[in-house]
Amino acid sequence: MELVILEMGLQQARKKKFKLDLVELHAVCEANYARLLRLFPDYENSNRRDFFIGSATVQMEVVERCRYTTIFYLNQQHSEARWLGSLRVEVRAYHDAGMLEVGMFQSHRQVAARYQYPNDKMFQQDEKSQQNRFLADWLEHCLQNGRASLELCASVTDA
Repeated sequence: MELVILEMGLQQARKKKFKLDLVELHAVCEANYARLLRLFPDYENSNRRDFFIGSATVQMEVVERCRYTTIFYLNQQHSEARWLGSLRVEVRAYHDAGMLEVGMFQSHRQVAARYQYPNDKMFQQDEKSQQNRFLADWLEHCLQNGRASLELCASVTDA
C-alpha cells in the first residue's frame, strides 16, 4: 500500500510542469542593469573598472560593444584563491531594453532558460533564473561593500 502511494506521488511530481516566471526574470535583469551602471558608469569610455571587496579584487571589463548591447566579463579573485576559488561571469547588457543577463557563469556557457529535471548535467529547472538572482545579490554586495583604490597625490608647498 505504501509503495503505491509513493508511486502516485512520484507520478504527480513528474506531471508538474515547470513554468518560467518571465515577469520576475525581467525585473531581476532590469535591476541588474541599473546596478551595473552604478558600479561601472563610464563603461562607454573605459574598458575596465577595478575595485576591492575586503581582500578580493573585482574586475569589470568591456569585451565587446555593439549599438544596442555591451558584453562584460566580471571577475572576482580572492587573495586565498586556492581555497576560495574565483568568480567568472559574462553578462550582456541590452541598452535598448535596459536589461542585464548572465551569458556565461563560471565555465557553463549557453545556459538554457529551463531544463527538464533530472538531466545529465544536474542543472536545476530554473538554472538561468538562479544565476541572474545570484548576479543581483553579488552586484548589490559590490555596491554596498566595494571600495576603489585611488592614488592620492598631495602637493607640498613651502609657506
